[in-house]
Amino acid sequence: MTNDDRRPVYFLSDSTGITAETLGNTLLTQFPANNFDRITVPFITTAEQARSVVRTIDSLADTGLQPIVFSTAVSSDIRQTLATCKGIIVDLIGTHVGQLEHALGTPASGEPGRAHGLGNAERYQSRMAAVEYAMEHDDGQSLRALEKAQVILVAPSRCGKTPTTMYLALQHGIFAANFPLVDEDFEREGLPKPLRPFVEKCFGLSSNPLRLSQIRTERRRGSPYASLRQCGFELRSAEQLYVSHRIPYLNSATVSVEEMAATILQRMNLKH
Repeated sequence: MTNDDRRPVYFLSDSTGITAETLGNTLLTQFPANNFDRITVPFITTAEQARSVVRTIDSLADTGLQPIVFSTAVSSDIRQTLATCKGIIVDLIGTHVGQLEHALGTPASGEPGRAHGLGNAERYQSRMAAVEYAMEHDDGQSLRALEKAQVILVAPSRCGKTPTTMYLALQHGIFAANFPLVDEDFEREGLPKPLRPFVEKCFGLSSNPLRLSQIRTERRRGSPYASLRQCGFELRSAEQLYVSHRIPYLNSATVSVEEMAATILQRMNLKH
């Protein structure tokens, strides 16, 4: 399949487009044999903006593959305009709004942006506090207030600690710290001293040696740090450490950040 055969996919929204991307991409993962050219158009807030997007999609449909269009527009006027395009429309909001209006006995507000905006100020502030905490406690750079952590991710370097803690903080408001395991920790064959009072909060990450070596090579090509031998040693030692201290862990080699976060929330019984 050439680049010309890539199916155009539009994610349209009258807000940030995050929901359209998340739900749309989740559906697209069920079609791994297809190639997609993804375009996100957020903040479609006027009829003219909607008509402009429709013209763009129509021009593509007239000259090539019919675009697939995922829409999370809340405004009924915007939804109706977008629905006139020549793309294949997957309306992720309008399809279900009517059902909920009937079930709840009240009309939808029609206000865009409530999913990711400041509609719930308390939850927003909680997430921002969690992000600040994750940044302060990234890679063991601060040991202050570790008792406030809801989870402490423990792993050798480049196993996905930082993106996972940031995702837990930003998306779920979880106070997450992360702590690196280094050679000295493996030589002592015990949990690093700062973590010992909080072992019940620890969650380990692992990987496979080849994948970890590839990631480390991007940073330090040809170094002992990136060697397959060193990566294998660190991962084996880390997993032995997890088992000996009854720390739950997962292999991050082929798992997305979203999947890791969901697994951690479930296995650590974290509320968000």
